[in-house]
Amino acid sequence: MKNLFKPVLLTVLVIAVVLGSACAAFNQSSGGKAVPAFPPAPVPAVPAPPVFMGRSADMATSEAGYGPADSGSPSDRKIVRTGSMTMEVADIGKAQSAISDVATGMNGFVVSSSLNAGDDQPSGYISIRVPVDQFNNAMAKLRALAVKVVSENSNAQDVTEQYSDLQAQLRNEEATEAQYLELLKKAEKVEDILAVQRELSNVRGNIERLKGRIQYLDRTSDMSLIEVTLNKARPIGESTWDVGGIFKSAVDGLITFGKVLLGLLIWLLVFSPLWIIIIVVIWLVRRNRRKAKPA
Repeated sequence: MKNLFKPVLLTVLVIAVVLGSACAAFNQSSGGKAVPAFPPAPVPAVPAPPVFMGRSADMATSEAGYGPADSGSPSDRKIVRTGSMTMEVADIGKAQSAISDVATGMNGFVVSSSLNAGDDQPSGYISIRVPVDQFNNAMAKLRALAVKVVSENSNAQDVTEQYSDLQAQLRNEEATEAQYLELLKKAEKVEDILAVQRELSNVRGNIERLKGRIQYLDRTSDMSLIEVTLNKARPIGESTWDVGGIFKSAVDGLITFGKVLLGLLIWLLVFSPLWIIIIVVIWLVRRNRRKAKPA
């Protein structure tokens, strides 16, 4: 047994020395990091972003800054305010002048106006624009000019998201325009130059359209619109008896009666053969009855 133990012990010591040497070599070569038994699978290459007219889509997006619209703080929001009012006034012309003075006194202006000086019921119309922060004040001043306010409406529309989206589109189009200009400088063939100029013209058209829309939202959000319809107010105690109106109603009634009577005569004329036959039959029956009676 002792003879068998010594060879086994010697074998174990040899194996321990070999493993220790292998671990030391491993630590020196790999820096103490474990090496997997199998090499990792190769990672597939990610394709580069598509290039359009000399620039990648990512570059165009970063240049344009096109991304989620930032609504901004509440004070930066774009609100379009509109109002309408129908009122009765003593003098329509004077009321229009007074409304115009209200607008100019608030750094506003008159958009349009009209006057219908009819004998039956004169009326007028005027629309003004005033700064949005003066909207409520302007509506109060207009009420003070009326003998009676028949109706009044106001509306507020938030266009902040639309405004931000238009600005982002504009930046994108301007970045595209810059890229086309660079391509135009490098183009040598006539067909390439014409193609770039055609695309550049389309982009510039889009830029002008977007700028016009942005300017419109700027104006309408800065200056609120108020539309006023003016009617002539009847003075207190004025008689409401209208001879002309009564005569017109009577004539209309006579015409209606004539139409009904004429329609009835047409019906009788169309069915006249049937009425004649019925009348003849009744006359013959009555005559035969009189002859059948004994004398």
